Amino acid sequence: MSIIDQLPPSLNLPPHLSAHKYFLVCTLTVAAWDTLVLSPRTWRLMKTPGWPALKMLFHFLRIFMPVEFIIVAVAFFDTKWTQASCQKFYLFEPICTAILLAATSAIHVIRIHAIYEKNRVVLYTMGSLFATQIVVTAICCGFYRSVPLLEGQGCIAGPKHNWVGIYWVAPTLLYTVSFGLALMRSINSLQAKPLSPWKLMLRDGLNLYAAIWLVNLANMFFWFIMKPTDSSDPVKTIVTSMAAVLTTSMSLRIILSVRGSLVHGGSFALSNSTQTGSSRTTHVISTRSGAPATNISTHTPHTYTLDDMRSKTEADWVDGKSSVNDTEGKTTILAPSHDGEGEHPPQNVGVKITIDREIGYDQSPYPHAK
Repeated sequence: MSIIDQLPPSLNLPPHLSAHKYFLVCTLTVAAWDTLVLSPRTWRLMKTPGWPALKMLFHFLRIFMPVEFIIVAVAFFDTKWTQASCQKFYLFEPICTAILLAATSAIHVIRIHAIYEKNRVVLYTMGSLFATQIVVTAICCGFYRSVPLLEGQGCIAGPKHNWVGIYWVAPTLLYTVSFGLALMRSINSLQAKPLSPWKLMLRDGLNLYAAIWLVNLANMFFWFIMKPTDSSDPVKTIVTSMAAVLTTSMSLRIILSVRGSLVHGGSFALSNSTQTGSSRTTHVISTRSGAPATNISTHTPHTYTLDDMRSKTEADWVDGKSSVNDTEGKTTILAPSHDGEGEHPPQNVGVKITIDREIGYDQSPYPHAK
C-alpha cells in the first residue's frame, strides 16, 4: 500500500477536487483584496447625500459578497463537515449566487438605461433580459444537488443535469448586451469629442464591462465543455465562484466610475462635459450712475476678450476709441426693463464682456466644487 493510499480523504483528493479547492482559495483572496482596496472609496460614497438605487446596491454587494463566500469556504474546507449536514446546506451557494447576480445585473440595467438618456427601448430590452435571468436562475436552483464527496472532503453543490448551465447563460446574455450597448454609446460619442481608444476605454469604463463579459463567457464555456469523470467530479463548478466574485467586483467599480450624482443611474461622461463643461456669461456695463438702467441695447456692442483687455493700457479705455463713454465716471449694469413701459433705447452703449469658463472634471467618481 502506497503512502498516498494511507492519507485521510481530506488530504487524498482527486485532481479536479484539488483544483476546485485551490481555485476557491484564489476566489477568497480576490474577495478579500477587493474589500480592502475599496474601503476608502466606500466610506467616501457612504458620506454622499441621498440613497439612490446604485448606492444601495453598492453597499449591499460590499457586505453580501464576502459573507457568502466565507460561509461557502467554511463548508468546503471544514474536514468535520458531514455529508448529512451538506444535504441541508448545499442550496446555499446557488441561491445566494443568484441573488448576487441579480443585484449586479440590476446595476447594469440602471446604468445602461442612464447613459442612453432614459431611452425606453433600452430599458425594455435590458429589463426583459433581467426578468428572464431572475426566472431562469430561480428555476435552476431547484435542480442542484450535493456532490457525493467522502467525509472530510467538504460540501459542494453541483448540477443534476447538464442543461442547468442555463443558470449562467441568462446573466451572460445580459452582460453581453450591456457591454455591446456601452461600447456603441462610447463609439457614437466620438463624433462629438474624438478620443484615443485608450482614453475612451478609461473614460467610459469599457474595460469593466469587457471583464465582466469575458469572465462569464469563460465560465459558461467551462460549464458546457468540461466533462466530469464521474458523479463526484465537481469540474463544472470550478469557475463559478470566481465568476461571481469578479462580476461583483467589476460592477462595483462601474458604480464608482460614475461622475457626479448617482441619482437615476448618473449620466454619460460626455453629457456632463457638454452640459456643464463650459459656460458663457455676458455682462453689459454702462457708465451711467444714479438712475436705473432700462434696456439692453438692440445693437451689438463692441466685445473684447480677456486677452484684449489685458493688452490695453488705461489710456486706451478712456481715449474715446473704446466703447466706454465716460460721461459721469461711474458704472452701473444695464438690465431689461421691468416697469411695463416697453423697450426704450439705452442712453449709453457700454462694454460687452464675454467670459468663457472651461470647467474640467478629473477622473474621480465624486463631484468636486469648482
